[in-house]
Amino acid sequence: MAVLHQESVLAMIKEFRRNWHTLCASERTTLCGADAMLLVLQLSMAENNKQSQLRDFLSGRQSAVDDETDLCVPPSPVSEHWSQDNEKVKFLAKKIIYSYLNLLVNSKDDLALAHILNVPDRGLGREAFTDLKHAAQEKQMSIFLVATSFVRTIQLGGKGYAPSPSDPLRTHIKGLSNFINFIDKLDEILGEISNPSIAGGRILSVIKMQLIKGQDSRDPFYKAVEEVAQDLDLRIKNIINSQEGDEAVSTTDISPARPKSYAINHGTAYCGRDTVKILLVLLDEEAASAPTKNKAELLYDDENTIHHNGNSILTLFRRCKFICWKTNNWNKFWKCSSGQK
Repeated sequence: MAVLHQESVLAMIKEFRRNWHTLCASERTTLCGADAMLLVLQLSMAENNKQSQLRDFLSGRQSAVDDETDLCVPPSPVSEHWSQDNEKVKFLAKKIIYSYLNLLVNSKDDLALAHILNVPDRGLGREAFTDLKHAAQEKQMSIFLVATSFVRTIQLGGKGYAPSPSDPLRTHIKGLSNFINFIDKLDEILGEISNPSIAGGRILSVIKMQLIKGQDSRDPFYKAVEEVAQDLDLRIKNIINSQEGDEAVSTTDISPARPKSYAINHGTAYCGRDTVKILLVLLDEEAASAPTKNKAELLYDDENTIHHNGNSILTLFRRCKFICWKTNNWNKFWKCSSGQK
């Protein structure tokens, strides 16, 4: 029954891919599976709840917050023994690697970025994500584009290009540069290797080496990353083999828009189209997978995980510093309530 359900969902995804070009000119998009949609729904509810708290406070129905930790997502009991449970560690490794692939295919995927911004540890914790999120809201851009623009500006150098001294992202230069440079490395593979099988394998290998660097080979996370990368490499090859000899039929009929002749990365974008198509098939198959049985595990899985080096996605997205309630810093309060830093 589960298999039939998965096949029907995948059939709908294929139909969506066939008709997507009539709805939007976007070259690439990713689809959310049941787990991701549940997480997005929870994030939306958390954001709405935060706005309700603001309205209650302004109307006098809610007293000042005495302990800002009340606004953080509480740790989940199911994650207390995460490192001892191989299945959960593998689930985490899989989610991280898929998030890298999602961001590589669709740079507007803020949820994927939130999963991997500080994995491995780049010193980009809750504060860095909050600063990026506020900058993205202010500029109406994706979080990744904000980070990329900031790093490119720094790399250009010179007073004319230097960001404002008051820019909060300045304190995260090292970590953001590390992150963007790594994504650049993955993009280079797309642009330089035309064979999807080789390119896909190389991308997975680079991600794997980044995640296990400095890790003990006996560590459960180390083993899980190797196992997941190997499995995905095999799945990519199987997808390619299933499409060989039948050019008229594609697993999802994906055909990202041909890059414009005046595009800066025209050659790179065109070279990587076949690999992107295969990665999208892989991601679509994952989106059609059955949802996680334990929803608490899904929503709070990485809160206390030593390998994740950060907070749960819910904490990152919903947190807003209400310390101003205690300091009577009303200017800061109004900036916070309007989505600014």
